[in-house]
Amino acid sequence: MAFVLGIDIGSAASKGILLNDQGMQASYECPSGGDFKLTAERIKKELLSQTQKSEKEISRTVATGYGSTLVAFADEVKPDMVCHGKGVSSLLPSVRTVIDVGDLYTKVLHIDGHGSMHNFLLSGKCAGGSGRILQVIAKVLHVKVEEIGELSLKSKKRIDFSTGCAVFAESEAISRLSQEVTKEDLLAGLHRALAAQINSLVERIGVEQDVAMVGGGARDVGLVQALKEVRNQDILVPPNPHMTAALGAALIAMEGLKDKIET
Repeated sequence: MAFVLGIDIGSAASKGILLNDQGMQASYECPSGGDFKLTAERIKKELLSQTQKSEKEISRTVATGYGSTLVAFADEVKPDMVCHGKGVSSLLPSVRTVIDVGDLYTKVLHIDGHGSMHNFLLSGKCAGGSGRILQVIAKVLHVKVEEIGELSLKSKKRIDFSTGCAVFAESEAISRLSQEVTKEDLLAGLHRALAAQINSLVERIGVEQDVAMVGGGARDVGLVQALKEVRNQDILVPPNPHMTAALGAALIAMEGLKDKIET
């Protein structure tokens, strides 16, 4: 039985999925750190350990993400948007618009029924339009980034952020705290501001139904809820939305392996 590996080396976190004909056999996530090559090796070693497989049993590897070109053992490198499309389509076949909220950028892409991308739009370099701003504010509030979503949903009186810039948002957050604004209200305001920026990107490219949100930002229930409210529509979130690029890479690896066998 053939095994394939999909590996996503992101700027902040890296993920890997080991797949065979029967589906996903193992997954792993870890911080990317400063040595992407070493991180890729760590992911491969962990996945093999989970399944008690040897390196020789991996028939094909596809890498994606910010540090994908440094995955020395990859047979192929694919753009993360292509992999997100393939991964999302396998989990949510009805989706045609994918919103990827990553650490550095937010991306919106259109896919067809097979998960193939046919249009996309990328946010600017400002961290205020990506998941990075969530980390910045979490640090200011001395809370874990994975806790801010639930905290924001407890807000009683959401504040309005006057800036979408991460640098100024940090200063504004500190200022608001000195005015005895609660963490919950501040986070609700932050999510609303980020959702508005994401929605602006979505409006520029247009929406094809259904819509899904993936990436690290999709793990934040407060941000997902804020975007639903801003857009006044449902936003689908697949299981483990931060893993869809790694899943897509593994699926592409499997397709490549089958094509190779057939030829």
